Amino acid sequence: MKTHTTIDSPVGVLTLVATGGVLCGLYMTDQRHRPAQESFGVEDPSCFDEATAQLGEYFAGRRTSFDLPLELIGTPFQRTVWRALLDIPYGETVSYGELAAVLGRPSAARAVGLANGKNPVGVIVPCHRVVGSTGDLTGYGGGLARKRQLLDFERGARADHLLFRPDGGPAHRQVRLS
Repeated sequence: MKTHTTIDSPVGVLTLVATGGVLCGLYMTDQRHRPAQESFGVEDPSCFDEATAQLGEYFAGRRTSFDLPLELIGTPFQRTVWRALLDIPYGETVSYGELAAVLGRPSAARAVGLANGKNPVGVIVPCHRVVGSTGDLTGYGGGLARKRQLLDFERGARADHLLFRPDGGPAHRQVRLS
């Protein structure tokens, strides 16, 4: 049985969705690929206490990763991409091409981007940490302004890792994913 609740956050209202008590969705207002509201089931905040607490810690700058059971619903390739997103360190970015190479599919940057865009558990599965090959912000289901907000927030929370491009845009730092 699906249940949902909504919470306020610095990036706007977030809708949390669970199947059988396991988080399977985190959607922003006006998010691309957001399922219809009626598919979220009944409103019941009782099974979202831990997710709400961890999101609060994240937005307060006290949490850099999440420890929640997730039910990632998608194709096998999408789930592979989404699991790889969990390996991108807080405050850092990788390109779609780098992520594709890590997955052993170096020519699949576009497919990685499409899977990234359909991530059903934004913020917690950090698809906002994937950028274009030059470090430019490209595509984000929650909108580029939110992507920039999340990346700036993470970089600000980790001031020792701040990097800047000459044009003032977000820095891109290649990281190795396991």
